[in-house]
Amino acid sequence: MYSKFYGFKKEPFHITPDPEFLFLSPSHKQALGSIIYGVQQRKGFIVITGEVGVGKTTILRSYLEKVDDAKVKIIYIFNANVTFKNLVRTISKELGLGVKTDDLVEMLDDLYRELMKEYRQGNTVLLIVDETQNMPIETLENLRMLSNLETSKDKLLQIVLTGQTEFEKTLNLHELRQLNQRIALRFTIVPFTKKESFDYIRHRLAKVGISDTRVFTKGALKRIVREAQGIPRNLNILCDNALITGFGYKIKPVNTKIVKEVIVDLRGKAKPSLLKWVLAPAALLLLIIGLFLVYPYRGLFLPKPENPILSRIPEQNSAREEMKLSSEENPALSQNVQAAPTGKEIEISTEEKVPAEEKIPEKTPSPIVRIVEKGDNLFRLTMKVYGYADDELVERVRRTNPRIKDSDKILVGDEIVFPDIKKSE
Repeated sequence: MYSKFYGFKKEPFHITPDPEFLFLSPSHKQALGSIIYGVQQRKGFIVITGEVGVGKTTILRSYLEKVDDAKVKIIYIFNANVTFKNLVRTISKELGLGVKTDDLVEMLDDLYRELMKEYRQGNTVLLIVDETQNMPIETLENLRMLSNLETSKDKLLQIVLTGQTEFEKTLNLHELRQLNQRIALRFTIVPFTKKESFDYIRHRLAKVGISDTRVFTKGALKRIVREAQGIPRNLNILCDNALITGFGYKIKPVNTKIVKEVIVDLRGKAKPSLLKWVLAPAALLLLIIGLFLVYPYRGLFLPKPENPILSRIPEQNSAREEMKLSSEENPALSQNVQAAPTGKEIEISTEEKVPAEEKIPEKTPSPIVRIVEKGDNLFRLTMKVYGYADDELVERVRRTNPRIKDSDKILVGDEIVFPDIKKSE
């Protein structure tokens, strides 16, 4: 579609394996060499693994392009999700055997005789199973039976298994230990390095008669290589989509902006909309307004001070307020309220001076009622009301409240009456 626009002889980044564009990194060369050597030397089982898209199938296709069809009979299994019996039946049919029985033992005997016939003629029978990670465990376990079809020197059936990296974990299962021991050669194809990724793109562009600098800017190439992470299939997809988008915009060479747009589309992420830029400032403004509204009431959420001396001051002020309210209702008590000490009279120093409130006031309002809260005891409540407490004073309070049998055991929610000490004297 875009070949004429960029001056290509043909599109260079098809994702289907094409031996014409074969690029062999050191890892791919070793994988291909393992297949060639293992088949020629009749090693039996050969396993090639690698991540999705690293080029396992491309290596197989490259091998098949070069193999001598007259001497090597190839059976290619695309769907690995088969039972062992169906696998044997497929191999027999590919070799031209008429399957006359459904008995597995008889099928294996017939297959053995046919493989011996091919061996005596100097031919090699090669079974290739692609995407082997999809093969059932039971089928894999029985594959070792095919390995037993051999002469005293050579394996009669050469088997190449390719699969994703998780296939290696499958082979390490306890039930597959016999198959794992029979694998003569195994190799893992690794992703391209950064340099190999650049070389791969240049190699494919050179195959269609053009240099990479006429097609991609340096920044665009760097962005493509970083996103692809060394996976050839990713490189093909990114380059192909970038060329299509560049053709749509009539931009040549493809720049970084186009590549970024392609990456966003391929990841399936939505592009930033105008609504986003409107809502974000509005949300920030609402947050600021909320903070201003809450700030005046911040004291409601602050913890009470832990210092025992400082924490007593608010309680004393509370008692003083109660005294003030009582004096307003009873003018005769106003003189007592005025005589009550204030917080300013308290002095705190390293010498631990006794605060003014820790003396029994000469006149206190008649009687004060307190509700017991969690953690209270009679001694603590007495301290809060009178500003000080001792055993004698606590006992007076207890006698004022006859239901209290033990000063250390008072119930939450009870009302405690604190008498006018002067009158009680």
